[in-house]
Amino acid sequence: MIFNAVLFVLGAAWLQQQAELPGIVWVYSLVPAILGWWLLPDAVSPRQVLLRRSAAAILCFTTGFLWAALVAHVKLADHLTPEWEGRDVSIRGAIADLPQVTDRGVRFEFDVEQLTTPLAQVPRHIALTWYAERDTSTPEFLPRLHPGQRWQLTVRLRRPHALANPNGFDFDAWLLERGIRATGYVRPEASNQLLEPMVWRPAYLVERAREWVRNRIVTALPGEPAAGVLVALAIGDQQAISRSEWTVFTRTGVNHLMSISGLHITMVSGLAFALVLWVWRRIPKLTARVAAVKAAAVAGLLVACAYALLAGFAVPAQRTVYMLAAVAAGLWLGLASLPLTVLALALLVAVVADPMCVLAPGFWLSFGAVALIMYVTLGRLGQPSWLVNWAQVQWAVTIGLVPFLVAMFQQISVVSPLANAAAIPLISLGVVPLTLVGVLLPMDWLLKLAAWLMSLCATGLEWMSSLPAAVWQQHAPSWWAVPLALLGTIWVLAPRGIPGRWLGLTAFLPLLVVRTPAPAPGEVWVDVLDVGQGLSVVVRTHRHTLLYDAGPSYSADTDAGSRVVVPFLRAQGVERLDGFIVTHDDSDHSGGAASVLEAVPVAWVASSLPLDAPALALARRRLRCFAGERWEWDAVRFTVLNPEWQSYNVPELKDNARSCVLKIESGAGSVLLPADIELGSEMDLLRTRRDVLRADVLVAPHHGSGTSSSVAFLAQVAPAVVVIPVGYRNRFGHPKPEVVQRYEALGSRILRSDRDGEVMLRFTAAGLSAEGYRARYRRYWQDR
Repeated sequence: MIFNAVLFVLGAAWLQQQAELPGIVWVYSLVPAILGWWLLPDAVSPRQVLLRRSAAAILCFTTGFLWAALVAHVKLADHLTPEWEGRDVSIRGAIADLPQVTDRGVRFEFDVEQLTTPLAQVPRHIALTWYAERDTSTPEFLPRLHPGQRWQLTVRLRRPHALANPNGFDFDAWLLERGIRATGYVRPEASNQLLEPMVWRPAYLVERAREWVRNRIVTALPGEPAAGVLVALAIGDQQAISRSEWTVFTRTGVNHLMSISGLHITMVSGLAFALVLWVWRRIPKLTARVAAVKAAAVAGLLVACAYALLAGFAVPAQRTVYMLAAVAAGLWLGLASLPLTVLALALLVAVVADPMCVLAPGFWLSFGAVALIMYVTLGRLGQPSWLVNWAQVQWAVTIGLVPFLVAMFQQISVVSPLANAAAIPLISLGVVPLTLVGVLLPMDWLLKLAAWLMSLCATGLEWMSSLPAAVWQQHAPSWWAVPLALLGTIWVLAPRGIPGRWLGLTAFLPLLVVRTPAPAPGEVWVDVLDVGQGLSVVVRTHRHTLLYDAGPSYSADTDAGSRVVVPFLRAQGVERLDGFIVTHDDSDHSGGAASVLEAVPVAWVASSLPLDAPALALARRRLRCFAGERWEWDAVRFTVLNPEWQSYNVPELKDNARSCVLKIESGAGSVLLPADIELGSEMDLLRTRRDVLRADVLVAPHHGSGTSSSVAFLAQVAPAVVVIPVGYRNRFGHPKPEVVQRYEALGSRILRSDRDGEVMLRFTAAGLSAEGYRARYRRYWQDR
């Protein structure tokens, strides 16, 4: 069973790598395949045994593949058609989850029950943002939104379309897994109105209970820094944790504890199991009907389900419930002595319930950790002391998860074993139980005690996080290095007596040592990142890296620097920036600068911003960018063409006109980066620097706005390739159709970040190549 369950999971995982879904007819073909397997003759000879087992293996893999395809077809069938994107639609329905207040409004999921706009087609489950009204004469206003309320709203929607960058988070896949088939915002219309204060459905009652718990904690702990963590531990609301706290938890490797994790659910379920077992055994009438162990297993599972529901039944909680359900089933069916079979059953149930869960890093981390623990504790000779056993488990999990962590996140917390050794018992046995009991009982002192313990833990974690070597960061490994390191893990953790176990560590060397490809001398690699409506370009030569802008700020807590630029640099093995140009003061270019400067060492920052600008506060060396600056890295020439030095003495000059324009030239071609210059600046460049404007690649000025890309300027640059950095369905309407027509009239090849994702430009000895990330990483859920 174990082998076949793993094959089913691998089949489901293989489906998630496909660019297109197999036709529905292939899914139906599974039925005769199953019947054909059942009709195979009973195995008698070794050849027949091999034939039957091979057929079963192929059938399990195919079943996993086609089951995942069927689920995907069902999910994708409920979609927003392109013709209804960006149009006002009147809908009625209920708020489906716990609303999240942001710095700009409130976000919530919405179940659509009725459409009042004729002929409109809207998915049944959508995600909305209700933005606060901003007016000079009235205060910001938002209605009080609660789970389960039925509203009539006028909304404007769009299909899921996330940023697309190498090693980035696939938000489109995350939305599909949650069944969210459109996103949008509430229009400020008078017709928006509350229809019913509460829709009495079980799911909404659970969400209302979660809201009550959140309010209970916040009210009992006003102004307490640890209140957000307690909310996350009680109901899984991770939005309550600040960005700075997440940074500390991630650097110390305890971020898995700061929500309703599998560990917490297991601990609470275990307490319920132990309590019922103790009581049941002391009542003969009960034990005569049902064995105490079986009754305790059911009680533990029910408590786990209740706690998981309190967490909103998120995917990590679901995995834990499935695993505990498999354990309970094993106890009832007499399989408790076969723990690997129980684990395989839990794995199978999780993937059958949600085939897309294989895309989540937590899926592999959680099941991988349990498998490692079983590997080092079951079937070994001798019974070590609890301390030795605990140390063995910690070592196994630490070394065994290294390949997963490096592949998925390109970083490992070096202090994680020490941090988890202190945090796990303190949080799981102290903070979590106190929080849950303090919520259920009218005893605020329990919540205050839990907050004090959490603050104590946070103080220690902050100290560990501040250590210089707290985190190991490196490039994304080659695909073949990960399975090789996993094989090395199995050898290192093999039972004592097997010779040369330490040689397993050599299998980790390709994972850590083999570098990602880099430009050869004279070559230049340019990556125009997909940051939405903004700009960020990474330029790499043989031994140097330049960052040109850092994209926009998305909210008070997130920006392109932390979400896109830094992960990209880390995955590519860029440990420091030799230069960083922040072209001008617009937030869509400078919004992520502070996050980059905080995370990556930078030799110098050149900018047209004031030298005391907050975005540059962390810069060690600040320079003015001005026309005439030149330098050369690895036989690649860099020249600044704008702004003129005297422009800094003209305070009324627009920020766009002072954009730092950069020309990059190599033996294989050139690229012009004009940032947000407009018509006036283009004319100035034609007048003063006409002879250096020609380039093979042009990053469209000002995102293809109608105030830039003049005919004369484009004729002089004469680019073979034009890259337009724009956000999907951005509110400015960039790029303007007439501007696109000018590029087409030149015969230029057009790549757009909203359509193609990150654009990879390679100037090599073979010439110029240009390709979008969506073409390289095509998945069936994109643009659906």
